[in-house]
Amino acid sequence: KLLSLSLILNWVVGPLLMFFLAACFLSDRPELMTGVVLIGLARCIAMVLVWNDLADGDSTYGAALVALNSLFQVFTFSFYAWFFLTIFPTWLGMDSVAINIPFKMVATNVGLYLGIPFILGIGGRVLLIRIKGISWYTDIYLPRIGPLTLISLLFTIVVMFSLQGARILDQTSDVLLVSIPLLLYFLVMWLLSYFVGLKLGADKPRNRAVAFTAAGNNFELAIAVAIGVFGLHSSEAFVGVVGPLIEVPALLLLVQLSKRLSTIKS
Repeated sequence: KLLSLSLILNWVVGPLLMFFLAACFLSDRPELMTGVVLIGLARCIAMVLVWNDLADGDSTYGAALVALNSLFQVFTFSFYAWFFLTIFPTWLGMDSVAINIPFKMVATNVGLYLGIPFILGIGGRVLLIRIKGISWYTDIYLPRIGPLTLISLLFTIVVMFSLQGARILDQTSDVLLVSIPLLLYFLVMWLLSYFVGLKLGADKPRNRAVAFTAAGNNFELAIAVAIGVFGLHSSEAFVGVVGPLIEVPALLLLVQLSKRLSTIKS
């Protein structure tokens, strides 16, 4: 039940919620709306583990959900982006915000950003275990390369802020405008996931893992696709850079809320 809930929240509820929030607040700014929708389609596969650990969530279950989301993302993100940006708006009569986004271009960028590392990761694991053994791989190799994830993430954010930092300072109104649907999304998704999980009888650690997996987003993928499709200095890429500025404090507050709710319930 809990696994099904996570899949539904991540791949049905989340994208739809972000689309309608973006349409509600940004329909007169299609380029900003597109950036926000891309964020909603990119499910979190990195920082969610940090939020989950801070909230004392189930680390093993959280890692399993991240692995599942990673697989779904590799194979479905291109279709989701094409559908939600090109097809879905026209179904709702929102032709003015529909973008004829090339499916092949999105798929190429997703393949470069997710597909190649995914294949290299699996291939490297099989090869190294065969050469050095499973104990060396899990006890020595993984701990040594573990920090590279955070270092790479910080490097990406620093580079993007160096390119978009001046614009963020100059266009604070756009930052505030984008922050409204993002903040609402984080809050609604987390609360919905948390309380539905409780209704299903989930234990608290697993419930936290599901809630933070559903609320978080993969900004790196959203930025990569926005740059590849719309350009480095596009408004869509700008939204992707603004995203972490909103997500980090929002998720930290949700970590505190999670602990407070746990105290109240216990």
